[in-house]
Amino acid sequence: MKIEKITMYRVCNPIKRPYTTAFGTQKAFNSILVRLESEGLSGWGESAPGGGPFFSYQTDQTSFLIARDFIIPQLLHREIASPEELQEILSPIRGHEFAKAAFDVAFWDLLCRKRNIPLKKAIGGTKPKAEVGYCFGVLANFDELIAGIDRVTKAGYPRVKLKFCPGWECDMLDAVRSVYPKLTIHIDCNSAYTLDDLPMLRSLDKYELAMIEQPLMHDDMIDHAKLQKQIATPVCLDETICSLQDARQAIEIGACKYINIKYARVGGITNSLAIHKLCGETGTGCWLGGMGESSLGTTVVANLCTLPYVNYPSDISPADKFYAENLGQPVLLTDQPGTYTLRDQPGLDVEPNPAVLAKYRQEEYSA
Repeated sequence: MKIEKITMYRVCNPIKRPYTTAFGTQKAFNSILVRLESEGLSGWGESAPGGGPFFSYQTDQTSFLIARDFIIPQLLHREIASPEELQEILSPIRGHEFAKAAFDVAFWDLLCRKRNIPLKKAIGGTKPKAEVGYCFGVLANFDELIAGIDRVTKAGYPRVKLKFCPGWECDMLDAVRSVYPKLTIHIDCNSAYTLDDLPMLRSLDKYELAMIEQPLMHDDMIDHAKLQKQIATPVCLDETICSLQDARQAIEIGACKYINIKYARVGGITNSLAIHKLCGETGTGCWLGGMGESSLGTTVVANLCTLPYVNYPSDISPADKFYAENLGQPVLLTDQPGTYTLRDQPGLDVEPNPAVLAKYRQEEYSA
């Protein structure tokens, strides 16, 4: 396909209530949207790096700049046959996976629309539904958290993920386990600890957690491998894994037993598929995470959840959890709490809501 036109938007969409993790408190989610046009068809992609360099060095502003000045000139008016070729074209650009991801997703959407097939079929999804859990940030108090867990477990969610950071640690888990001794739970530390915290990290085994997500530094493998040797609870890597090579090295040295695959963090659908395949070949657990995307991005995550080696309920937030006005339409809705059934339409079958995009657009570029 020849890429005839590219349009890109930088968006800041406010959320209904502040969301607190070890990185701090967010009041909005920042993303970039990309539209690729070819032969009368359009493909859309979203990537949500955030508004500050806290999850990674990348932000919506740096991603927009890298895309405008370096990615778009490489793709515009160029014949590109496959997502793999697109990744090869972008490979000289070091890093900046969030920027690359938006273009990778848009290309997959465009390709599927041209071939008139759903994204799920194109990527080899085999499961009829996407199975998901529910994630809780740091809340005002334990009572609010227990009430929230009670609500989502009664609704049918199969597991919960709890943000875990200094000030919201073992006392929080004691409170939760006192009410839910057998519930499938894992914690997400967002790189809040070091091996100096080993006594506390060892003590987490008693809570029988499904896993501990990214307990140590955002770019670390060696210390995670040391930690995994000293605790029974599986370690899951998130921020550390930005490429297939990262995943291979982490698995080889025993740094993790699970990988949280976030398509935007690893550069798109194409690289997510490669990491998923590696996990299957090595017996490493994997599941899908999100970055607070709109229904454009969560639909990508839901499609990836149907891949055969995904073996743990993934992170897809309900459409109404964060946003009063969702940027994507149609909004991705659960058919029942804990599962999503994807529509059998070509491509992603999601586009931006023009009114919401116009309201929250910060910057626009066309070429």
